[in-house]
Amino acid sequence: MPSASPRLAAPRNGSAAAASPRPLGGPWLVTGYDGRLTAYVHAEDTILRWTQATAGGSRWQGPESLPAEGITHLGVVHGQDRYVHFLGLRTRPRADGLSHVDVMYATQYQTGRPMTPWHSLGNPFKEIDKAVEVGAPTGAVRSDGALYVCVPTGPGGVALRRENRKGAWVPWSVLDAAGATDGPAPAATSDALVQVLVPTRVSALHLRQMTPGRPMERGDEAQVVPVPGSVAPLETAAGRITYYLTDAAGGGVVALRPGSWPVPLGGAPADGRIAALRTGLDGIDCTVLAVRGTAGTVTLGVCATEGEQSGVWWTDTAMRCQGDPSLARDGHGRVVVAALDTEGRPAVARQEDGQGLTLSDWTRI
Repeated sequence: MPSASPRLAAPRNGSAAAASPRPLGGPWLVTGYDGRLTAYVHAEDTILRWTQATAGGSRWQGPESLPAEGITHLGVVHGQDRYVHFLGLRTRPRADGLSHVDVMYATQYQTGRPMTPWHSLGNPFKEIDKAVEVGAPTGAVRSDGALYVCVPTGPGGVALRRENRKGAWVPWSVLDAAGATDGPAPAATSDALVQVLVPTRVSALHLRQMTPGRPMERGDEAQVVPVPGSVAPLETAAGRITYYLTDAAGGGVVALRPGSWPVPLGGAPADGRIAALRTGLDGIDCTVLAVRGTAGTVTLGVCATEGEQSGVWWTDTAMRCQGDPSLARDGHGRVVVAALDTEGRPAVARQEDGQGLTLSDWTRI
């Protein structure tokens, strides 16, 4: 059963934690190819980045500032190649009072290295009045490194743009979805197939590829309505995705595997995103969930992977946070939780030796 102390330790590098600009999103915690963790926080016109000095170590470098001028609705995705992809929107006013809205992306290829310039993916709509209704982009990275980007559109649809096997971008396509709310959740499996769970006003619609690189086909429609932005996909078996989401009707966390009934997991999440991670605990394949609870604190849930019906053990860490927590495994395979404290500064707690999931004190980085 997970446990954690609410005490916030002083920074271990001996320096006082510097005040950060007001966060707009994050943190996102990513494990690089070299095993070092990187934490990202979106602030106005910048992405703040903290990087572990050594894999599994307690010392962090940063914050460094990555350019994000005019970028809103930032999202961070990564795949098996460990490249980090930044997605967002950029709005540019026109002389006639209207605005251009572009879907943007940039990439960081190596831990601690500079990111590429921002590139435009355009907009699914050529009409200015429709283009401004495009929502926050979400993405997934196929096992061969191809990036897929989804955006909700104003009329309740979902548009997709993707890279092909050679890295070239194919044109925008419209998915077979209607009544979508914000937050389509794309996911990629280890067998190079991509699928998308689309929250709608009355259900959760599953779209899937049957062959790598082929168009999405309409699948199951589960009778559960996800809170927009809460869905977290996780590959829980080879080629099989489990979606963890907040049920808009009941308020608790639900596990959804397409083709099966939704499984209520309890918990008391707020209206943010759920973090999900698969790891081994005491020799058992387990899934760890992290949410910002309704009390404003980081709450962890642990269950056997694909064994949610046998019970989920929830623990309130008592760590008060803003925004939503993030999960990753460090270079030693330990679970690390990241969150923004009440002053907007990133803090982490990591798995300690012992049975179950016992966390260290929280440490500002």
